[in-house]
Order: sequence, then structure tokens, then C-alpha cells
Amino acid sequence: MKSGWCKIALAAMLLCLLASPALAAEPAIAVAAPLTGPAAAYGDNVKAGVDMKVAEVNAKGGVNGMKFKVEYFDELCDPKEAATVAPKIVRDKNIVGIVGHVCSSAHLAALPAYVRSGVVAISATATNVAISAQNKDKSGKAWSFRDVYRDDFQGKFLARYAKEALGLAKVAVFYENNDYGIGLKDAFVGEAKKIGLTVVGEEAYVKGAADFTPQLTKLKAAGPQGIFLSGYYPEGALIATQAKKVGLDVLKFGADGFDNADYIKLAGEAAEGTYLSTPFIASEAGPEAKAFVDAFKAKYNRDVDYMSANAYDAAGILIQAVAHVGVDRAKVRDFMAAMNTPEKGYKGITGLTYFDEHGDAQKPAFVKMVKGGQFATAPKQLK
Repeated sequence: MKSGWCKIALAAMLLCLLASPALAAEPAIAVAAPLTGPAAAYGDNVKAGVDMKVAEVNAKGGVNGMKFKVEYFDELCDPKEAATVAPKIVRDKNIVGIVGHVCSSAHLAALPAYVRSGVVAISATATNVAISAQNKDKSGKAWSFRDVYRDDFQGKFLARYAKEALGLAKVAVFYENNDYGIGLKDAFVGEAKKIGLTVVGEEAYVKGAADFTPQLTKLKAAGPQGIFLSGYYPEGALIATQAKKVGLDVLKFGADGFDNADYIKLAGEAAEGTYLSTPFIASEAGPEAKAFVDAFKAKYNRDVDYMSANAYDAAGILIQAVAHVGVDRAKVRDFMAAMNTPEKGYKGITGLTYFDEHGDAQKPAFVKMVKGGQFATAPKQLK
């Protein structure tokens, strides 16, 4: 009889332990990003933004008595690595959501695992249009969100900026042969045709290439006034340097893939005068962003970049969802999907974020440039 009562008491205690949220492990946010390799500077920026947000929340006691952890997964901005990392993320039941992936190709490769397993991902940086169509489960629910604009918007914006703000009539396009580079290039070329901006040549390159002389020489012969570099900064810096060597001394402009201080470090003087689009510029942000900008610079001893700012807000969106609905992954997803109007949006340091049925956010674009060996707000902005 005594033994029976002990077994009952032990069982009751076990049930209480399993049911008690106070004794559960800390909820975790996964950061899926390139933490090593050529694109590690991107991962460092995203990591910095998430770390700042989580540290701020935890310093105030967390949410509902829970403090957050951050789990890091290095995927090198590579689709194969991302597809390998994704199952590890979904198997960790403490993870309530993912901030990532950074590169569009990596995000697309990981997405099927998140959709199948029902874990929400919010990217601060992945801009490829195809993500919108591939992030839904069989019931039509989107599991991927982003607090950044899409490439169809960014590419069109850059075409308009090249003509209206930079006064260019003839441009060449040099693009990386991946989801990001191609999607951005297609949108740019399509809009250029509509607005009367002549594209005199298009050339492709592959990630990791070191010699761009043949393509640059061919583009030079076409006589462009400017060159649109549709890709990421590691190759972009080499292209800028080699363009100068072959005498292709024309105005250079790129997209948010160039928004990293390492572009300037790698390209040196060849980076000077490069224009690029970006979702966030501190000088254009509202007063609510000032505290973040100042705190970021004090902590990391560098100016804030758009990836850190967007990642800070992406983590904030996940934490807000947990604060309202708890750690259930499906409920976190449903809360974010319901952020579908300005009134229900998240007011962050990058502005207002709310989502359409595809998980996409409508965010503005700004332009910065390399001036005097550092990034500066471009004198002309398109409204």
C-alpha cells in the first residue's frame, strides 16, 4: 500500500514537472547565418542585432518569466549547408523560431524543412521573390516571413535611381549566377526597358570566382556610363578593383548585398563612389532608432548596418509573439500571420513591419554611397 502511494506521488510530481512552464528550458531563437567563410561578415551583423535585442529583453526580466537563449547555426550562405542545418534546428524543441537565413539561396534550401515541421522563420535579409511562393504548407499557411523588401521592388527601384537620380542613359549589368543575383538582375532589366534606360550588356559570374577580366573587358567595349553589380560584396570588391585596372572607370552601383564595411576594406580606392540600395539608413530613421544606433556603436565600435537593424527587429517580432501566445510554434506562426495591417504591425527601429499573405513586408529603400572611404547617405533619395 505504501509502495503504491509512493508511485502515485512520483507520477503526480512528474506530471507537474512536465506541465510547468516555469521549469521548462529557456525558449531559444535560432540564428541561421554564415558565421565562418567568405560571407561571415553578414552573419556577424545579423548575430549582433539578435544578440542586442535578446540581451535587452532578458535584462528586463524576459517575457512572462522566461528569458531567451540564442542558438547559432553556421550555414556559410550555402544552400547545401543550409539544407543540412535546417533539420538540426527543427529537432531542437526549445527553438520557437528562426532569424535567418541571410542569403536567398540558403533560405530557399532550408525552407522545406521549416514548412514540413511547422517552425517559423523570419529573414532580415533574404530578398528573392521565389521565397514568397515556396513558404506555404498544404493548408496554405506561410511559415516564412521577412522584414525586408523583395528583389522585384529593389531591382525596379535601382533602375529608377540610375536614371532619375544618377542621370545614366546606358548601363551594363554584371550579376552573380544565383537566386539573389538573377532575381535582382531580372527586375532591374525589366524596369530599365520600361523607363527607357538602355542596358548595353549583361554578363554573369559565379560565387568564389577570382578573375573577372574577360567579362569586364567585354562590358567595357559596350560603352556603358555605369555598371550595376548584382551580387554580394566579396566578389563585388574584386570586380570593382579589376574594373579599375581594365579601364572600366564608370559609376558603380549595387544592392543591399554590398552593404557591408568589408566591401570598402577589400576594394580600397576602387570602392569610392559606389552607390547601393539599403532598407535602413540611420540618418533617415526616426527618433525611436537613435537609442539603438548609439547603443550599437558603443557596443561594437562601428556604425550600424541594415542587417543588424533588421535582425534586431526580426528577433523583436518573434519575442513579441511569444509574449502574447507562448512557446507553441504553431501559435507563434499564427500570431505573426495576423500582423497583416498597419494597426497590427510591429513598430521597430526600422519602421513599421506587417505582412501580406505570403509573409512579405512592404518596406522602403534608401541609398547610400562610399565617400571618403566610408559609407554616407547619398545626397539624392527617391520618395
